[in-house]
Amino acid sequence: MKLTNKNPKSIDSNRRKALKTIAKVGISAGAIVSPPYVFAKSTPTLRVLGTHVTLQEELRQQAMSDLGINISFEPRGSASVLQKASLSPYSFDLYEQWSNSINVLWRSKAIQSIDKKRLKYWDEINPLTKTGKVTPHANYGAGDAPYKILHVQPDGKLGTNHTNQISFLPYVHNVDSFGYNTDIIDKGTPYKTESWGWLLDEKFSGKVGVVNAPTIGLFDLALAAQANGLVTFANIGAMTKAELNALFKVLNNLKAQGHFSGFWTSVPESVEFMRTKRVVIESMFSPAVTQLNSQNIPVTFAAPKEGYRGWHGVMCLSAATTGKVKDIAYEYMNWWLSGWPGAFIARQGYYISNPQRSKPLLTEAEWDYWYDGKPASTPLLGTDNKTSVLQGDIRTGGSYKKRFSNVAVWNTVMPTYDYSLQKWYEFISS
Repeated sequence: MKLTNKNPKSIDSNRRKALKTIAKVGISAGAIVSPPYVFAKSTPTLRVLGTHVTLQEELRQQAMSDLGINISFEPRGSASVLQKASLSPYSFDLYEQWSNSINVLWRSKAIQSIDKKRLKYWDEINPLTKTGKVTPHANYGAGDAPYKILHVQPDGKLGTNHTNQISFLPYVHNVDSFGYNTDIIDKGTPYKTESWGWLLDEKFSGKVGVVNAPTIGLFDLALAAQANGLVTFANIGAMTKAELNALFKVLNNLKAQGHFSGFWTSVPESVEFMRTKRVVIESMFSPAVTQLNSQNIPVTFAAPKEGYRGWHGVMCLSAATTGKVKDIAYEYMNWWLSGWPGAFIARQGYYISNPQRSKPLLTEAEWDYWYDGKPASTPLLGTDNKTSVLQGDIRTGGSYKKRFSNVAVWNTVMPTYDYSLQKWYEFISS
């Protein structure tokens, strides 16, 4: 069974194929930059390509200290990250983004399989990525539920039958929705009145922001359109061309009316949108809400009655990673599940796939709030050491298990991916 592809000619061939697809995204190949600076000649530098979500300086410094290795981070917007990884596997060693990246990366042979036997904490990883459900009664969620694309099958495809080879390390994950400023928008009731439909409500016209990512923002807007009865989908995780045409007809009309204030490409940009009151409601990721709350800007992360859009972080090995660098890549992957990183990212609202290992590194108040959905018994600090949770606050959406029991759709690369890219970038550029 051939699970990796390290032949330069083969990789180059697949890069050319990937270029044809990614060119449709409308991002210049000039976005690919030179390899990061190597810190020391005697010790290999692990080059990690990803987004600002996980490529944070505190994590890099802690990993280098704990592991005694050199690490360089290259954070980018999600579309740019996927483009570079697909076209240039020699430019990175590890890739960090979301599970909707996997099908694109695997088909372009930009990544190689990961050996489960080299993952120290594999047996501790909870059922979410292994079986698709964190509780027996949870929704699987439409689209690319991570368990569907985790295991490498004997024929080299990705599927649900468990094997010793996987396409990504399951680590950081969360459910996403939208955030809104409660100084301006009345606070809703989780799972009852809060709705994706608010993103397209004419009351907020001109003050709406959306994440500029065709495998993410597309679903935020599709959920919003469906919630308002503007478009219906037989399977929101696999929209047809006709359904996409109907959706973008609605969205283009709204854009022409000035409904959308902007389309953000990174967490810092989404924070700036809300901080400057450019928007009062927008697609959001949890760290952005935490940062804004620590600045005393009252943003609530909604628990939509239609269900969340779920995402799962993926850490992938470049097809070109070999030798000593490959060894330290496994060290870094194991470090991520060793406890400290999971506790760190919990303080910005993210979950780790083996949370029990991080529990001793969180205070009882932190665990109760972030994982169990209980009121904060004391004020809680975010990763910036500023208060992000006030005493008595309850996390919107409740506990980890409740939130992941209510996933409507996962970030997804649909069968109509190429067509959805075309429609998305026509929409963004119109």
